[in-house]
Amino acid sequence: MNILNDVIKLPELLAPAGDLTRLKAAVDYGADAVYLAGEEFGMRTAATNFGEEDLKAGIEYAHSHGVKVHITCNTIPHNSEMPRLPQFLETINDLGADAIIAADLGTITLAKKYAPNCDLHISVQSGICNYETAKAFYNLGAKRVVLARELSLDEIAEIRAKTPLDLEIEAFAHGAMCVSYSSRCLLSSYMTGRDANRGDCAQSCRWSYALMEEKRPGEYYEITETDKGTYILNANDMCMAEQLDKMIAAGVDSIKLEGRAKSHYYTAVVTNAYRGALDSLKENPFDWKCPEWVTEELNKISHRTYSTGFYMGAPKNSQTYENAGYVRDYAVAAIVDGYEDGLIVATLKNKFLKGQVLDCLEPKSAPVIITADKLFDGKGNEIESAPHPMMTIKIPFERPLKKGSLLRMKAE
Repeated sequence: MNILNDVIKLPELLAPAGDLTRLKAAVDYGADAVYLAGEEFGMRTAATNFGEEDLKAGIEYAHSHGVKVHITCNTIPHNSEMPRLPQFLETINDLGADAIIAADLGTITLAKKYAPNCDLHISVQSGICNYETAKAFYNLGAKRVVLARELSLDEIAEIRAKTPLDLEIEAFAHGAMCVSYSSRCLLSSYMTGRDANRGDCAQSCRWSYALMEEKRPGEYYEITETDKGTYILNANDMCMAEQLDKMIAAGVDSIKLEGRAKSHYYTAVVTNAYRGALDSLKENPFDWKCPEWVTEELNKISHRTYSTGFYMGAPKNSQTYENAGYVRDYAVAAIVDGYEDGLIVATLKNKFLKGQVLDCLEPKSAPVIITADKLFDGKGNEIESAPHPMMTIKIPFERPLKKGSLLRMKAE
């Protein structure tokens, strides 16, 4: 069955939200749903995450724009944490969250009891790789399963064909990959005492390693041809923007973007790019090619080398052995606040000079180029440079830009 040919229905675009600012960026730039964590029980302690007031404000903002909110409770909690879990579940239930993402069976049981108004989504941490496991969670009350990242599109299609149609399937399409199976890793715990299964991963897999022979302590042996060791565990990032039609045809109901610990800029760009890709697919489903501007946008955010992970079968180009660094080609110059008398009004983030070529990203739009041939400060005085972060600047332009638009410049 080819779902894309049978019914032209786009999947949900699910974007990450590490804090309230990033939630608003995800909503403004085209997400259908966002996922986020409270101050406990979520898998990203490095993200700012949400206290109760921000949870309330975030849910209200998302719902006012027709966007759903999924709350992650997908850590593997220890005994000491369990007494606090029911109250947290009751709180997010009362605040109107749409779904809870859980992996631990105890958490799943408590979620059904204390958050009855929330749909139950089963986390990628559960390692769902076959249709029987998916059906077992469905029988436990799951509305959705988030499939393991180690599956091919053919395997996903088989899971779709052999599970109830009202069980939704969610799959990652973009972001960092983990070298361990479905993110269940002990490397960080052993090496640093930071538990990856409780959201505190030190990313030990990104470090450089060398061999040392047991009877020759202190003598290190290269694993590759470089003299810097090897990044043998360093997985490349996933990017499925050009393969979204295949994901939909396999039966994926929700396209998930990774990155709750990433920046506001990252959230805006990746959400906007996938929104553009999906909307173009809606317009031309039978002869679709990912718009060139989408792939260009995804190269403007901080990322490792891209790959398609396991989706196309045995991974190819799946790891980078030379280093664990990111590609960073663009920086945010300013954020648009409004438009007055033919001038863009913006808040400066990074200094630049008059004449700077700026790449502008508006919400739910392809980027446009603006050249700051003239540059003014907040009082209207013409200036040669904008040197002070958070200062107000004004740039002539032919039309207003949406508030929150990002003015970017190519990194030197």
